[in-house]
Amino acid sequence: MMTAAMTTTRPVLAVENLTTSFKTPEGWKAVIRDISLHVDAGETVAIVGESGSGKSVTALSTMRLLPAGRSRIEGRILLDGKDLLKASEAEMRSVRGGSIGMIFQEPMTSLNPVFTIGNQIAEALVLHRGLSWQKAEAEALRLMERVRIPAAKTRLHEYPHKFSGGMRQRVMIAMALACRPKLLIADEPTTALDVTIQAEILHLLRELQTEEDMGILFITHDMGVVAEIADRTVVMFRGAMVETGPTSEIFATPKAVYTRSLLASIPRLGTMGATTAPKRFPEVDPATGDAADGVEMSPVAQTVEPILKVDNLAVRFDLPNGRVHAVEDVSFDLRPGETLSLVGESGCGKSTTGRAILRLLTPAAGSIVIDGQDVTKAGRRELRFMRRTSQMIFQDPFASLNPRITVGSAIAEPILAHGLMGRKEAKARVSELLEQVGLSATMADRHPHEFSGGQRQRISIARALALEPKFIVADEAVSALDVSVKAQVANLLLDLQQKHGLAYLFISHDMAVVERMSHRVAVMLLGEIVEIGPRSAIFDNPQHPYTRRLISAVPIPDPAQRGQMAPPLSEEIKSPVRPLDYVAPKRAYREVSPGHFVQELS
Repeated sequence: MMTAAMTTTRPVLAVENLTTSFKTPEGWKAVIRDISLHVDAGETVAIVGESGSGKSVTALSTMRLLPAGRSRIEGRILLDGKDLLKASEAEMRSVRGGSIGMIFQEPMTSLNPVFTIGNQIAEALVLHRGLSWQKAEAEALRLMERVRIPAAKTRLHEYPHKFSGGMRQRVMIAMALACRPKLLIADEPTTALDVTIQAEILHLLRELQTEEDMGILFITHDMGVVAEIADRTVVMFRGAMVETGPTSEIFATPKAVYTRSLLASIPRLGTMGATTAPKRFPEVDPATGDAADGVEMSPVAQTVEPILKVDNLAVRFDLPNGRVHAVEDVSFDLRPGETLSLVGESGCGKSTTGRAILRLLTPAAGSIVIDGQDVTKAGRRELRFMRRTSQMIFQDPFASLNPRITVGSAIAEPILAHGLMGRKEAKARVSELLEQVGLSATMADRHPHEFSGGQRQRISIARALALEPKFIVADEAVSALDVSVKAQVANLLLDLQQKHGLAYLFISHDMAVVERMSHRVAVMLLGEIVEIGPRSAIFDNPQHPYTRRLISAVPIPDPAQRGQMAPPLSEEIKSPVRPLDYVAPKRAYREVSPGHFVQELS
């Protein structure tokens, strides 16, 4: 458990009456108003609130990373007593990455695609710590190993596009910690990480904080993480600070209605009871913040023919000195109206499986049958038709939206490309879809950069729904959303499933959401399914050691139970990189109960 800093300690960071405005055609518009907070040495302060509340703008204002001329920052931002708003740009360059480290929300947009991972970590060490390139590269390797990137030595000279979303986030954490900053600003640092790696990173941050007496400003929508690590919590809503105080008091006796609704929206592991089907998330009364538990959805008729059947799927990537066995001998099926969740740590092959099923990657072996059509043998015309019935919600919404066109055009594009509607009807359909995912129809004329991360994810969901598909691969579809919007979007996906008989391959690392959304769950490790079965069987009777660890690593959203996360792993994470002549062994599975299979331990 982190020890709260003494009240007599001078703050590492003190933000006083911060107001940040952006220039609009109508004039200056304040997006955060009169924010005051402080972070002491050795203390963790969490900022929570829904997407668009101003959390990230507060962090970017502190680092002075907002566009000059189009933004205006007022108030005072004191780092060790020095006002950063009065510092020159040259002084700020030494602060950024030196005295203040920052982990950004979207790692792919923060990493330079033309430089290797090792080069980008080493650069900060050369600039801020004066190391030679040789020593900086050795330190970069040590940092990569410390944030538990498997086969770090092999991957040091790879480029960002070859890393999964969770792996890229670990690289960003390594970069931020490279120069041992006095203050770490962490903007959703564990959003893209599965719970086991999240637990590792939280242990690592705690360890480094103790060693360096580092202050942490932790921006997140994960209230379980807040309960686990934050000494104090700041709650933001629509650009204003609505409540602040010790984390234990915020959770026990929230005063603001918004704080109560935020806490009531948290999906909690182990609240499903004896239900066999998914259950809607609690509906929160916005006037009181009180919540009533959601209703159970329909079970799936097992007599219905599967819409998706995957047999012995393998996906491999060649490297100069080996081969990545990203997916190996994976088999499952999926019926109309059913949700099968794929869970496992970043880099385990979840997203690769989803992409291969939609032929966004070419499988090395196996068959994939969607609605009776084997897509591994499909030509261009058949694939185009298949994509009317099968869609994907991608993990990184910013990378999947064209920055040059409006979001309305992005949502309308598949409708027009398939000739389903004229432009007038498509425009009305776009308005309907935006409102379905909790956005305003007036937002259709904006570009992707004008939205928060959570809002962009909702736009991606609207686009996936545009063609009224039968089957959707949802790759971390709600991971970027704050808890209240996560519940809203998850309920929307459940309602659409109920109404249209949609089938979901739901790829996620959020075990509490998986428990509530799924009919069945498949657990992946190093490209293989190690356990698969009905949701209740996996959560109530996990058999594989990795499944048990995955469940035990979920942070409990209760500060009174702090410190119950799984301890850090002592052994090295295994690598999926194999020699070129490697032949994967055929795995045996044991049926524990009807439909519940576990891989035999070798």
